Amino acid sequence: MGKSVLILNGPNLNMLGKREPEIYGSTTLADIEQLCNAHATSIGLDCTFMQSNHEGELVEAIQNATGHHSGIIINAAAYTHTSVALMDAIKAVGLPCIEVHLSNVFSRESFRHTSYISLAATGVICGLGAKGYVLALDALADTFDQQK
Repeated sequence: MGKSVLILNGPNLNMLGKREPEIYGSTTLADIEQLCNAHATSIGLDCTFMQSNHEGELVEAIQNATGHHSGIIINAAAYTHTSVALMDAIKAVGLPCIEVHLSNVFSRESFRHTSYISLAATGVICGLGAKGYVLALDALADTFDQQK
């Protein structure tokens, strides 16, 4: 395998498929993990998938990525709009990071228009559902190729 990507998912994403299907659809987080694993393999990447409802666990996963992963994909969910700690952790590790959101956060409530994660992220993909994760893997693969 080539480079490794850490894919982090924040609070309530474990409820995908059940939670607000009119916004998030019927795709589960397990479906997204399978999609990511298959696509990562097809483009020569390895990925580790993690979900936590706890901010500190996400911070520790980011901190521990150094030396194990070459990049990060993060859907911080509600922590996107509140977590300076996640932003600081992403900045501290210095790995390329793509922020992903299943829904278009800019067509939703105004508080969702602010992202602390974006201040540290290499790029942002939102509103494309599960395909956003695939696009984020492609973006990181391109970033890794440019670093060669």
